[in-house]
Amino acid sequence: MTADVLPLALPALLLVVAGIALWNALAWPSLTSNQIEAEGSVSVLIPARDEAPNIAACLEGALAQGRSVREVLVYDDRSTDGTAVIVDTIAATDARVRLLEGRDLPEGWCGKNHACARLADAAQGEWLLFVDADARLTRDALPRLLAEAAARRVTLMSPWPALAAGTFWERVLMPMLEVLTFSVYPAPLSFLRDDPSLGLVHGACILARRDVYEAAGGHTAIKSEILEDQRLAQLWRERGGRGLCVLGRDAVRVRMYRSLREIWFGFGKNFYPAFRSAWSFWAFLLLHAAIFLGPVVYVLLAPGWYSLTALALLAIVRVALALRFRHSPWSLLLHPLADTILVAIGIASWWRCRSGRGVEWKGRRYQVTPAAARGQR
Repeated sequence: MTADVLPLALPALLLVVAGIALWNALAWPSLTSNQIEAEGSVSVLIPARDEAPNIAACLEGALAQGRSVREVLVYDDRSTDGTAVIVDTIAATDARVRLLEGRDLPEGWCGKNHACARLADAAQGEWLLFVDADARLTRDALPRLLAEAAARRVTLMSPWPALAAGTFWERVLMPMLEVLTFSVYPAPLSFLRDDPSLGLVHGACILARRDVYEAAGGHTAIKSEILEDQRLAQLWRERGGRGLCVLGRDAVRVRMYRSLREIWFGFGKNFYPAFRSAWSFWAFLLLHAAIFLGPVVYVLLAPGWYSLTALALLAIVRVALALRFRHSPWSLLLHPLADTILVAIGIASWWRCRSGRGVEWKGRRYQVTPAAARGQR
């Protein structure tokens, strides 16, 4: 690369990223307001491990979905708090609610995958709605999801939820999950092509037709995958199913983490395991740092048209996604800090896996190899 071309490299990269971000912001479909009723057709499945602060509100949202809900099953994954007591209390008032007692985690499984597989085994509905305990469904969420799946003729449907934030660090850092995803992933393209690499869901809420789920192997087929939601979406397409993710902020709300520490370990458990090789991880991390931190450094060290253009394109990316996903102004103003922390989380995730310490979540540790994620108790 010649000296004349080098200053253009970063603005050129930002132009591509800005194009993807704008395409996502303008063209990615939202969940429609249409509804259908399918009485007794859906099993709502909730994996729960130490979810006493969340489980009652989650169940309330699930039970408010109308006649579509045939049953609500909660898998108590060896909780040490009052999760089971809360579920039993609610089950006494609504016969649709049933608590499944957790088993020891088998060798080679990740905890959530095992819980989802056991829930699916016990379910009787035509459709399976996997819902995280920290997710909150609006009253019409399930009828709208069923209508969307029918209209688009898909057997896997996931609404990308509103990411709730209560603390300063949540407001600064949680938007980076959407920046990380929707600055590189062309969401509208997934509606036009069935390429498995374009499979996407958000694990907080996934609607799956039961017969297709079983034919694809369900969570058993991805039992050791730490990033299980993404792998399920890809597996679905690999095995001939049709799956889509739509923007569903007004249907589902989730508060994934509640502190800087939870964000650090929550992002960290997925960061390095999301890649299939150490090489691809480092290539992505370096490219990401160049694109999202490079313009700030560039304009400080060499102010001029090239660096200012790069910074302006970065601003377009952040503003476009902030408007689409309603990000906090703090995340925009403190973008360099937020992205620096994100890069640090990625490096820490790599180091924990490389050193043999693995990643930890919900009291369990998972060992990760560069080629794949392997879960163990």
